[in-house]
Amino acid sequence: MSITLPATGLAVVAHGKGDLRVEEIPLTAPAPNESIVEIAYGGICGSDLHYWLHGAAGESILKEPMVLGHEIVGVVVRQAADGSGPGVGTAVAVHPATPAPGDVRYPEDRPNLSPGCTYLGSAARHPHTDGAFSRYANLPSRMLRQLPESLELRTAALVEPASVAWHAVGRAGDVKGKTALVIGSGPIGALAVAVLKRAGAARIVAVDMHDKPLEIARAVGADQVLKGDDAEAIAAVDADVVIESSGSHFGLASAIKGATRGGKVVMVGLLPSGPQPVFISLAITRELELLGSFRFNDEIDDVIAALADGSLFVDPVVTHEFNLSHGLEAFEVARNSAESGKVLLNFQQ
Repeated sequence: MSITLPATGLAVVAHGKGDLRVEEIPLTAPAPNESIVEIAYGGICGSDLHYWLHGAAGESILKEPMVLGHEIVGVVVRQAADGSGPGVGTAVAVHPATPAPGDVRYPEDRPNLSPGCTYLGSAARHPHTDGAFSRYANLPSRMLRQLPESLELRTAALVEPASVAWHAVGRAGDVKGKTALVIGSGPIGALAVAVLKRAGAARIVAVDMHDKPLEIARAVGADQVLKGDDAEAIAAVDADVVIESSGSHFGLASAIKGATRGGKVVMVGLLPSGPQPVFISLAITRELELLGSFRFNDEIDDVIAALADGSLFVDPVVTHEFNLSHGLEAFEVARNSAESGKVLLNFQQ
């Protein structure tokens, strides 16, 4: 039996550049295919930080107040009226994408490339798609993934970003027995290290400019860590597979230089739009495969299973947790990548 819900609930709302608020928002009635989820934890993503700090994430420009957040887990408190989705009391993770096929061609088996795809907490389109950094969220039942009882909600808060990392590693193909290099050891990079470890990479080298991310990378499976300015050591890695997760042209340059001849470079870090200075000549003469990686598809189900059985170890990636009432402080900590990994908001009262 579903609970009686209040008329309003606390949420994290970006109003514009530099204007982030934790405020009460009205709880609207769900659509027939939407369940009401009581959010337990939410992870602060780089895109959330961009909306706060810049009023935009890439070319997605904030035009009106928007609830942030797409890395969320919680418990169903009211099942969808049409009977779809998990029942009341079910712990769930959330797949935040809504594919929207259009006139532009894309592979049918890769809905993440759907040109009209929307994402929770995204200003890519107007009206914006509100996120779920809120006490209660109306979510399409198809987004919900039931969590095993053995998987704690706090750990499950990493399901979404771990799925991004899983998809990136999957783009490289079979990595068992290979040397892997990860450029940028923030949360996505660290999770890529964990996924590579589980997938059987023989040697994993992680790179970052700061000590804290490297400490986390080593804790989740990196065999060696290097500072980002040690160009000679990075080039000497001679990696079969490189995961570029820094999202900078400096990182991409390191990725290309650190890849072996005939190797693969997976670009999961989103570089700024516009021309970028890249060592394409080196990529050509080494016959490197440069592979884009964007969000994820059904990998979320594999991630949930791997977290539940313990084969994917990610605990060190979470470095801080704040109650929702201290949400602004949480964002300040999350912006300091030199001192924090994944920062979680705890929505539970």
